[in-house]
Amino acid sequence: MIPPLAAEAIAHVGSFPITNSIVTTAIASFILLATAFVVRTKRAMVPRGFQNAAEGTVEFLLSYIEQVTNDKARARKFLPVVGTLFLFILISNWMGLIPGVGSIGRWMTVHGELELVPLFRPAMSDLNTTLALAVFSIVATHIFGIIAIGFFKHANKFFQFGTVIQGFKKGGINIFVGFVEFGIGLIETVAEVAKMVSLSLRLFGNIFAGEVLLTVIGSLIAFLAPLPFMGLELIVGFIQATVFSMLTLVFMTVLTEKSQH
Repeated sequence: MIPPLAAEAIAHVGSFPITNSIVTTAIASFILLATAFVVRTKRAMVPRGFQNAAEGTVEFLLSYIEQVTNDKARARKFLPVVGTLFLFILISNWMGLIPGVGSIGRWMTVHGELELVPLFRPAMSDLNTTLALAVFSIVATHIFGIIAIGFFKHANKFFQFGTVIQGFKKGGINIFVGFVEFGIGLIETVAEVAKMVSLSLRLFGNIFAGEVLLTVIGSLIAFLAPLPFMGLELIVGFIQATVFSMLTLVFMTVLTEKSQH
């Protein structure tokens, strides 16, 4: 059965539905938090084994971020947000390939019909999850922008009322220039909303399409045939985590640059 677009509710807390994607998201969050806790509490002066792998991952992410920002101080500030987004999305994507995710469930009545509702659904195949991540990503970029250059300078990139006022004071062609710059600011504001839509739909579309592909292949030939496609989904999961986190990094870098005029 091809998975539905909307995540299915498997339980309720009062009137709040607990969907199968929320369960998977909670498990991915727990894995990430537990890993961070173990690494922090089991630190040694000479890293080995798991600690060595964790430190290597952090150093790799930091060096990659620094290549984009060309600023070590900003790279260290961006690392917690960008690194967490990358690891969380990567874990969530790869969890969708674990046997039982999407196939183990309970029989429930849905729209008057008895259906097998999976207990676990890949978190990024739920548009609610990807949209929440996109909103967090864009809001975080603006917070970093305000901290870096100040609230009014940051707001002036989007709401350029000052340019219109200055245009009327100077007169002539400056009035036209003021309105043009004000219009550009409004376009930038719309672009911020477009970023959220683009980030969420790109991630959701790729992961959901992969789930549909695996479901179709698995229903036709259950053994061996899905393996190449699962390998492909491992690569897609990594690429999508990289794309989402790197776009967030680029947005952060741009919004924390001071204006040159």
